[in-house]
Amino acid sequence: MRLLILVLFLCNPPLLYGAYLPGSAGPMRVEAVMTGLDEPWAVAFLPGGGLLVTQRGGRLLHRRDDGRVTGVDHGLDIVVTGQGGLLDVMIPRDFAASREVFLSFAIRQGWRGSGTALAVGRLNAAGDRLERTRVIFEMSPGSRGGRHFGSRIVEAPDRTLFVTIGERGARPAAQDLARHNGSVIRINRDGSVPDDNPFAATPGALPEIWSYGHRNPQGAALDARGRLWVVEHGARGGDEVNLIQPGANYGWPEIAYGRHYSGQKIGEGTHKDGMRQPEHYWDPSIAPSGMMIYSGKLWPQWRGDIFIGSLKFDYISRLRGTKLNEVEQIAGPQTGRVRDIREAPDGTIWFLSVDSGALYRISRP
Repeated sequence: MRLLILVLFLCNPPLLYGAYLPGSAGPMRVEAVMTGLDEPWAVAFLPGGGLLVTQRGGRLLHRRDDGRVTGVDHGLDIVVTGQGGLLDVMIPRDFAASREVFLSFAIRQGWRGSGTALAVGRLNAAGDRLERTRVIFEMSPGSRGGRHFGSRIVEAPDRTLFVTIGERGARPAAQDLARHNGSVIRINRDGSVPDDNPFAATPGALPEIWSYGHRNPQGAALDARGRLWVVEHGARGGDEVNLIQPGANYGWPEIAYGRHYSGQKIGEGTHKDGMRQPEHYWDPSIAPSGMMIYSGKLWPQWRGDIFIGSLKFDYISRLRGTKLNEVEQIAGPQTGRVRDIREAPDGTIWFLSVDSGALYRISRP
């Protein structure tokens, strides 16, 4: 029996104990950094080793560099309904000087309505309160119900902000430039509209819109060239990874690689003139959330690869190639309903698991 245990250990050393994830680059150490989280949604890193985590129910948590965790009073009136609540958090590159923290969340709109909003506040010296918090963007009146808020925030190289917005279940609105539903918007850090936005001078169009025709984009990231990539939920099939171009129409609900949950055909099929094709799609759907484009700092062979969490099949998808393909599924007991995935400044990979209620760090053995 001892010999058998020794042989198993040598073949799969740490995997027996659940402390490692198997991968194409060899076993990777995985450890829980925070536990006991209630529906975590996003994580962002602070200079000096701390980080912030959002929980959809409305709590913002500050994990300090010494491991202590405290709540942060953000002062926002958040609507927690369906998929809505406190969603993404983004720390800008100039945080050391500005102390600004950006949060996306569901805001009340009219009677029983809600929509995606963006707020900013300054983290105080004690790290337990956002000061002078203010809403700098609120989507055109959304819809009743709790679906499809989108909500990822990305800081562009020029310091403008991209925010993804779902179509809130109002499918035709994603093709309406007079509404923010189903769009990626671009705004300045004070909420004003950049003059070079594609629809800034278009009569009848909302000037914040950067791209449109999206369903529910819950992951977004910049590549090394500063290009914006977005991953969005399809219906029954047709989750998409899209390379975002200003002014482009990504087709929803006119075209899609999937069907409605009823089994009915979506729109006109998979192609239509004037509508962009995805760089990759999944059928069946994996329910993607969170996106990271890896620098290669610890795993050089993964430089430029895209990592996306799956809420449905409990794994981390790795994609690469000129024709983008899923080349690896990283899975283990820790990867249940992966909501967010980020690269830390030291090159380690961090992800949030809804099922485990935990934040995990992946590092080299």
